[in-house]
This record gives sequence, C-alpha cells and structure tokens, in this order.
Amino acid sequence: MLMNTPAVSRRPSLSTAPAEDAVKGQIRQTNENLILGAAEKVFARAGFRGATMAAIAKGSGLPKANLHYYFGSKDILYRAVLARILNDWLVPTSGILADAEPRAALEHYIRTKMALSAQRPDGSKVFANELLHGAPVVHSLLSTELRQMVQEKVAVLQTWMDAGKMAKVDGVHLFFTIWAATQTYADFDVQVAAVLGKKSLSARDHARATEHVVSLILRGCGL
Repeated sequence: MLMNTPAVSRRPSLSTAPAEDAVKGQIRQTNENLILGAAEKVFARAGFRGATMAAIAKGSGLPKANLHYYFGSKDILYRAVLARILNDWLVPTSGILADAEPRAALEHYIRTKMALSAQRPDGSKVFANELLHGAPVVHSLLSTELRQMVQEKVAVLQTWMDAGKMAKVDGVHLFFTIWAATQTYADFDVQVAAVLGKKSLSARDHARATEHVVSLILRGCGL
C-alpha cells in the first residue's frame, strides 16, 4: 500500500530564503552598478538636460523599465550618480588618521584620486559640470558632509604639523590643491592631450602625471 505523501509547501524554507535573498541582492547590486556606470557616461557627454533614460538604458544593456524600477526617474538617478562619485572620492581619505604616517597617507590619497581620474574621467566631468552650474543638487552635501570631512582631516594634518611631522601648510587649501591637481587630468584631458601633442592620454601619460603630482605635493608638505 502506498503511503500518503505530504503536500510540498511552496513557502521557502528558512535555510533557502537567505540564499535566495542574497542572490536577489547581488542581482540588484549588479544592475544598479551597470545603470550608474552608463548614466555617468551619458550625463558627462550630454549633461542633465540632454541625457535620456533611453540612452542610459542602452548603455547599461538593460531594459528602460529597469532604470525606473531601481531609480524611479532621471532626477533620482542623477542624484545617485553624484552621490556615488562623491563617496568614491571621499573613501580614500579614511587613511588620513592621526596615528598614520603622513607621507604614506597623503601619497595613498593622491594616487587613488589620480587613478579615479584615469579610470572614471566621466564621473569627474559630471561633478565638475554640476559645480559649474552652481551645484543645485549637491550643494547641501558640499556644505555638510564634505565640509565636515575636510574639517576632520585638516585637524589630523594640524596634529602632524604640531608634531613636526610635516611642513606647516594651510590644510583646507591643501585639499583644494589636491582636488584641482588630480581632477584636471579628467576634466581637462582634451587640453592636456593637445598640449602633449596627442589625441588622448595613455596609461603611460597618467603614470607620468601621477608621479609628478605626488612628488610636487609631498615636497610642498615637507615630506
């Protein structure tokens, strides 16, 4: 006689649900990164007004409906792009700590910023364009989160200066100098390439520029 087989529940078990959630989370993260990367390029080339969700969808390789599903609108997507750029620029400052070695910490920050300019020039151009238009979207971030970060790191620089570990410089303007020196190779790459007599900057050009910027700033800091 056959035994009665219990009905199989369609509800996921406790052991499989977390795995399924993890997979969904990975898919979402992958798609969002594809969209943000494509949006960075489109906004850099067309500006906010000229950019279209259709062009961004095409660049991401995803259906246009996915863009609206993850970000809702072009305005929200633009804000997300700017927030990601600013976050990626600020993460490297985490090594600027009172107990860190000044030369190593500053050199790491400068090299990371130069690498971002080489690898993601569109991101820098999107941000620069936002600032040139008065920073209507990111102004609050600049005057709060960015300002707070700079104040905290300037306090670290002051600690190093007081201990005689680096030359006395204006900490706030040191950050302005680093940003200007590193981002110019993204924002004005056409100008740099033209002066060098090239159509575009090569990896070797970026490497040469990186060594120059690192050396120049560190020497100015007495390091």
